[in-house]
Amino acid sequence: MIDLYAFDTPNGRKITVALEEMGLPYRVHIVDITKGEQFAPEFLKISPNNKIPAIVDHDGPGGAPISVFESGAILLYLAEKTGRFLPKELRARVPVWEWLMWQVGGFGPMPGQVHAYLLVENEADRRHPLERYQKETNRLYGVIDRRLAGREFVATEGEPSIADFAILGWAWRHERHRVSLEDYPNVQAWYQRMMGRPAVQRGFAVPLRRAEAA
Repeated sequence: MIDLYAFDTPNGRKITVALEEMGLPYRVHIVDITKGEQFAPEFLKISPNNKIPAIVDHDGPGGAPISVFESGAILLYLAEKTGRFLPKELRARVPVWEWLMWQVGGFGPMPGQVHAYLLVENEADRRHPLERYQKETNRLYGVIDRRLAGREFVATEGEPSIADFAILGWAWRHERHRVSLEDYPNVQAWYQRMMGRPAVQRGFAVPLRRAEAA
């Protein structure tokens, strides 16, 4: 059994999608980052950076529990554990590593800044940084659109990889990025293909917020 500590964010959704695609049993523990729960001492023990998601796999290597934090590391761990969505041959692995690092290093931090600056009320304070991060976000959508030209998936053939799961988590928020997928037809086709997968749909349906008290 895997304990998943997460919230309803792109990084949280990467992991619910991967767990569903891999068919692994898991329990969800909601960490409400809007209430500062990520700073709780108990969570700090498994996520030293006070960020979600994090997991505890009670059937880790050698049968002993192991905790893993950072969404990219979790995806790599789950792929290694199951032998799925990460090719075994080194040359075929490299594109998965590349596009996974592309996501965690850019296609996440940059649109995340768009999210943040859209919330700044003072137009003068937000105008320059918002223009900067919006431009970079659009550039990144262009990069992945070119990559997907003539391709079904980002880094592999025949089935998606953990890189697809990582990128999908953020493409899911394209409207909040102020991006229309119609401007990126290859991304749009890939997005529709990914979101049509039953396991992906289950991953996005997992409750990652607490129901409000009546």
